[in-house]
Amino acid sequence: MSVSPAAPAHAPAAVSASAPTQAELLDFVRRAVADAELIASLPLDPEGRTWVRLDGPGGSEAWLIGWPPGTGTGWHDHADSVGAFMTASGELKENSLAVRLPTDGWTTLELTEGVDRERRLATGQGRAFGRHHVHEVLNESTDRHAVSVHAYYPPLPRIRRYSRTGPTLRLEQVERPEDWQ
Repeated sequence: MSVSPAAPAHAPAAVSASAPTQAELLDFVRRAVADAELIASLPLDPEGRTWVRLDGPGGSEAWLIGWPPGTGTGWHDHADSVGAFMTASGELKENSLAVRLPTDGWTTLELTEGVDRERRLATGQGRAFGRHHVHEVLNESTDRHAVSVHAYYPPLPRIRRYSRTGPTLRLEQVERPEDWQ
């Protein structure tokens, strides 16, 4: 994976005296996606995702992310953070689970039928999500990068990564911010 310079870029920031809501995070990513200069500033790598940290609203963590063809995140959640993301160019696919997972103390879970959700998010489309939202995000294009903007509040305390085989979801790893440095 390639990492862009660590210095925060400046995207349109909303001023908030309290914790930003899901709607405010979605509004922030919408405004950032509309900033053509910001989107064009992201260096794209043909093999790995690239990212630049942005100044999010109200102390949130925000990222501009480039997705080469055929890349994805794998199944994960954002722990206690709420979030929003929007596609700035290309198309992303989000697979998610319509189920609330236990927060701790489990490693394997059998999912019931009907919990899978799929969304295709073309340029200008996005969504907000609540705490413990389990999903994977993919650029299924074979020849085109996608670019997106993501925001989370509180800043990500951890990410839980999962593997999935049929109806079985297995907790594989817990990452903390120090793991991403």
